[in-house]
Amino acid sequence: MAPSVYLGEFLGTMFLILLGDGVVAGVLLNKSKAQNAGWIVITAGWAFAVMVGVFVSQATGSPAAFINPAVTIASMLRGGVDIGVGIGLIIAQFIGAFVGAILVWVMYLPHWAETADQGLKLAVFSTGPAIRNTTANLISEIIGTFVLVFAVFSIFGTFQQRPGVTQAGNLGPYLVGALVWGIGLSLGGPTGYAINPARDLGPRIAHAILPIAGKGDSDWGYSWIPVVGPIIGAVIAAILAILIVGM
Repeated sequence: MAPSVYLGEFLGTMFLILLGDGVVAGVLLNKSKAQNAGWIVITAGWAFAVMVGVFVSQATGSPAAFINPAVTIASMLRGGVDIGVGIGLIIAQFIGAFVGAILVWVMYLPHWAETADQGLKLAVFSTGPAIRNTTANLISEIIGTFVLVFAVFSIFGTFQQRPGVTQAGNLGPYLVGALVWGIGLSLGGPTGYAINPARDLGPRIAHAILPIAGKGDSDWGYSWIPVVGPIIGAVIAAILAILIVGM
């Protein structure tokens, strides 16, 4: 039996979070050999995490390899994905993100008790603003995700006039990884660039549930911004793409 598209989205997102949150854990948690490696390492780690997530998703059943509810919603708006299927994909992505976060917790199990700072522990799982300003933080997530989705459309040939012609060829996963690295370096400073509702909410739920030593609260007051902002940014990108070339 062929792998399921839902399995592909689940596994791709799980690998995304395992490697993405994993690099954050390595940089932030006490007594990790990667401690204090810095922002460049985090953004590079997330870029590679996206690349690997796309490869895994494609190999295990999901050729589109969305691994991001915002990208899935944008594709649904453009008619590329049936609504019912899209909802199933989004559920699979959230579950994959949750499981990936659990694996990060297990991977760094001795390091949680060695890290006193509750904010650093939460930062392993979910994003947070450098300066807490609801309007500015929301706008940051909207812009970051708009860039992500519109650039993904550009990479995969949405704006080409000839059907099937793309700029990516077989380089799609590498180009998307580079794109995410660029977003992190250029636009990630204000909020930590969630740009993916599953990436933030799934691990945040894991943080709330897991018995993490001295973890503190999960900052639910901020949690809606990295969910709503990316969805708005993706919708704007989809609408602009429709206006430029149609469905």
